Amino acid sequence: MPKSQTDAEQWNKIVQFFKENLTHGETPELDTMLFLIGVQELGIGNKKFKKDEKVNLMHIAVCRLLEPYGYYRFTGKDPDGWPHFEIIEQLPELKANEQTILMKKAIIQYFKDQNIISEL
Repeated sequence: MPKSQTDAEQWNKIVQFFKENLTHGETPELDTMLFLIGVQELGIGNKKFKKDEKVNLMHIAVCRLLEPYGYYRFTGKDPDGWPHFEIIEQLPELKANEQTILMKKAIIQYFKDQNIISEL
């Protein structure tokens, strides 16, 4: 039976995936990852986004990533195809490092659920 990977090992594989496929070799910031996950969830392809749309895409990503944890529920798409979520449970007060840990765990789970990287 293969040894299961640690969160750090899984996270490093995800960072490497972004570097190789999405950020032209640069190590992505968490905000960049959220933006790109939001674009993936929007599903409308390659497009130039306005600043407010970029913020909305990051919000979509956060909602989608925290949905399995019971914080948000997908309610549908608007006429323009943008996904919408409702808050089910307020997030607890988290310190910055705790927020980062939660988002990293949620991104790892998202990559597993979406089967984006087969080795996770």
